[in-house]
Amino acid sequence: MFKKILSALLDHPLLTSIFVADFFILLFHRPPFLFSLAMLAGLIAICMYFGQKLALFKA
Repeated sequence: MFKKILSALLDHPLLTSIFVADFFILLFHRPPFLFSLAMLAGLIAICMYFGQKLALFKA
């Protein structure tokens, strides 16, 4: 499972860098409220994309 996640992150370097930068800015920088809401929405969208792309828990 870890190998599948790592390979998906390496296959999409632009999305991975946006995800990492967005996550650390929200975690450590504390941007203004409206900007942080937009960044959080982007972070959720990227997480949903990777979740659908990986499909780790198929039934």
